[in-house]
Amino acid sequence: MELIWILVIILILVSLWLILTYNGLITSRNRVDESWSDIEVQLKRRYDLIPNIVNTVKGYAKHEDSVFTKVTEARTAAMGAKTMQEHAKAENMLSETLKSLFAVSEAYPALQASTNFLQLQHELTDAEDKIMASRRFYNANVRDFNTKLQVFPTNLIAGMFGFVKREFFDAPDVALEAPQVTF
Repeated sequence: MELIWILVIILILVSLWLILTYNGLITSRNRVDESWSDIEVQLKRRYDLIPNIVNTVKGYAKHEDSVFTKVTEARTAAMGAKTMQEHAKAENMLSETLKSLFAVSEAYPALQASTNFLQLQHELTDAEDKIMASRRFYNANVRDFNTKLQVFPTNLIAGMFGFVKREFFDAPDVALEAPQVTF
């Protein structure tokens, strides 16, 4: 009779461990998804600022069409990115085109003095800072989730229930720098 009780207690403990481990994996996965959502919110904010910046610069630098076209194409590519690699590549391209746009703006003193342009530059810098913070938060959550998937015995539960490793949002070196805003 005691053996049956011991087996029942062991079964209950193993069941509780399975439930807690599974729930911990779900919680971690949801944190990764939530932190990716934070990045998307900040990227959208950035994407929404870009047409305003382009239109402001266009008003002063009408003959710089190739720069405006490149910025618009890079923005479209970034907005259409699906995978983590596509996002990193598109964000790199967008950062490069924004740098060229700001380089063009330096040739126009009246544009540099425009309060609208200065406000847009400030907002873009703020958006870049928030994107970097969101990326760090996302990567920390991915690190924690991936670690849970790899350690024993949690890896057994993760494999049983189909949890898969997540990719870090590693921006190329160029994208790690916010566009330089000079006044």
